[in-house]
Amino acid sequence: MRPSPIVSHHFRSRRPDLIHRHLAEAYGAPGMRIRGSGAYRLSHHRLNAGPFRMDRVAQSGDLRIDVEHLDSPVVCQSTSSMVSRVTDGELRPFRPGDVFLNAHLGRPYRLRWRPGEVLLVQLDAGLLQQVVSPAPGRRSAPIRFTGLQPASPVLAEHWRCAARFVRHAVLGNPEANRHPLVLGTAARTLAAAALAVFPNTAVTDPTRHDRRDAAEPTLRRAVAFMEENAHRDISPADVAVAAAVSVRSLQLAFRRHLDSTPAAYLRLIRLERAHQELRTGDPRSETVSRIATRWGFLSHSRFTAHYRSVFGVPPSRTLHG
Repeated sequence: MRPSPIVSHHFRSRRPDLIHRHLAEAYGAPGMRIRGSGAYRLSHHRLNAGPFRMDRVAQSGDLRIDVEHLDSPVVCQSTSSMVSRVTDGELRPFRPGDVFLNAHLGRPYRLRWRPGEVLLVQLDAGLLQQVVSPAPGRRSAPIRFTGLQPASPVLAEHWRCAARFVRHAVLGNPEANRHPLVLGTAARTLAAAALAVFPNTAVTDPTRHDRRDAAEPTLRRAVAFMEENAHRDISPADVAVAAAVSVRSLQLAFRRHLDSTPAAYLRLIRLERAHQELRTGDPRSETVSRIATRWGFLSHSRFTAHYRSVFGVPPSRTLHG
């Protein structure tokens, strides 16, 4: 069995100097300053999946934390702690259950963190570009978040659901989290959720160039690339680069010519590959879950539903037929 690419790390300490050093290194904030009233202890559990990290952090004191800047977005969800943040002169309190971005990238901020637990998701800045990117040769502007709170309570719940699903169904599943396809899909799920939840500068409406590029040759190049690379962890940006268009052109081409999306079409290709493995697999040594995971399906129940809708039978019948 291949080892999991997930790296799990636990840190616990009562020593302020060790806590300070650990947090500064963990979040790439060498200028961080921490002040606590009295003795306190901190517990930090990190699941490092490469392009994203999911942390569960709990502490027992009343901490004041000053951060000069962060280079990658951190989405925070308080589970049992009161947290207040000051950035750009604005004080904002958060209660248990609230979801928020720690700060604008490159800007200083201050936190007051009372006893309790928070869940943090740190995303590599480049991960956002895998979800929304310009056409090759066109100028790429870094995506910036323009608001630090979710655009609505419904979207805040969307983030909580997405993060919970990735934490438990992917990172908490040893069978799933050792597969690059699954981890790549999970990373882009979180990036897409962050862009959907928090106001940002990503342009989602097709431009005149995007509409022009959404032609059948684009579709043929994209489909050929997907067919050839379905076994690899490929993103919408990878497909767009192969087709020499923007992600928006790619999406428009699939909608215009197939009434579908690139993600749905890639899922159909992988579903067909899984179907072939189910037909030829030995039920004494193979399982539906293992084959589904191998082809990047994060949820066994969703895989079963997709499979039944396409092939008319549950995947278990194909494997045992």
